[in-house]
Amino acid sequence: MIIIYTPKITKRIQYIFKLYFSTLLGLEYKFTADADEFQASAGLKVSYGKKKIAGEIYFGASELLFESGIKGREFGFFNYEGDKAFFPVYEKESVLPFDPFAAGFFLVTRYEEYLPYMTDRFDRFDAPQSISSKQDFLQKPLVNIWAEKIKRILHSHAPRLKFGRRQFDFIPTIDIDSAYAYRYKGTIRTIGGFGKSLIRFDMHEILERIKVLTGIHKDPFDTYDFQFRVQKQYDLYPVYFILFADYGKYDKNVPVYNTKFQRLIKSLADRAAVGIHPSFDSNYDVGKLKTEIRKLSKILNREITKSRQHFLKLSFPDTYRNLINLDIEEDYTMGYASEPGFRAGICDPYCFYDLDLETETKLKIIPFQIMDGTLKDYMQLSNEEALIVIKKMIDEVKAVNGTFVSIWHNESLSNLKRWKGWAGIYEEMIRYARS
Repeated sequence: MIIIYTPKITKRIQYIFKLYFSTLLGLEYKFTADADEFQASAGLKVSYGKKKIAGEIYFGASELLFESGIKGREFGFFNYEGDKAFFPVYEKESVLPFDPFAAGFFLVTRYEEYLPYMTDRFDRFDAPQSISSKQDFLQKPLVNIWAEKIKRILHSHAPRLKFGRRQFDFIPTIDIDSAYAYRYKGTIRTIGGFGKSLIRFDMHEILERIKVLTGIHKDPFDTYDFQFRVQKQYDLYPVYFILFADYGKYDKNVPVYNTKFQRLIKSLADRAAVGIHPSFDSNYDVGKLKTEIRKLSKILNREITKSRQHFLKLSFPDTYRNLINLDIEEDYTMGYASEPGFRAGICDPYCFYDLDLETETKLKIIPFQIMDGTLKDYMQLSNEEALIVIKKMIDEVKAVNGTFVSIWHNESLSNLKRWKGWAGIYEEMIRYARS
């Protein structure tokens, strides 16, 4: 048992030490704010504060974890052992020249997203606004890397200390924004689709739509047989997120009442986990969110406990509070649309900490690192370049035995038009992650 002394045991300290010591390192520990009890205790001793007590492993502390409330601050970025560090400490006896607990807390709670910021065109906090992008460490899981540094320090003082065993994990996820390109859209939308093609004089699309609707050709977004084959071949158990909402500007899936769509969802649920992909409009209307979850739950005859926001819309703390109030247990939104990497600086599931309420919640956040649309649409990479980026992200996660999470869409597996070759990229990603 490790005993940790800190002059004040705050909720922030309890939260971040639990993440490092319990979740990432698999250690047992207890806190004390009594210096006499600390000095008299046996076993490995660690202190966190402004000064060392005597003989223990001492981590110098900044102010962040002893505060409450949210405010702008200076970070003091610098390089340490090849990686970025911030929240520097200047006590010579500290085993690290920065405060990994404050820095880790800042990243995983998304502290900066509670501060004023400029939104993108979809009203999101986007990667270029983040300190991780500005300071060029978005592609590094710094919290996991810092955990490894803490582990080495503890091990050097206590070689017999037993750490939890970590193992790389891979979770493929697929978003169903539009289950079919042409089929089952309803009469009005189908006529509208023909009209738009006529305005663009896109005769190829008109002909393709006719062939699909008459059963001559398979719908281009109907890639489910391929998905099922890959899942069986590589023994995968992915997570599907279904947009199950009324039609809207950014919500254009098959109508929820369509029986063929409902049958598809049930088929997916027979082979994988299924969660809700809350509509774009539900971000501004919690009643819509509640209705969408209820309808999907009714179709599957089971509780819906997983979620990923459509368009990766995430607003702190409201999005997560709404999900918690509707009994969602896991959210997979943590990542950026425009850049790959580690939005929260971590590649492990962890619990959401509500900064406004200063409390840890039961909602588990599962961060992702790679999305097909990021590589193709935002970064405009070639197929070869995209695969290089994917493998680099997998390598970063494997280096710390974390969890690699990818986002793909059914349409990007079609191997048609702009997605030509992307089914192969998907399979190569799986092979590389599994190797």
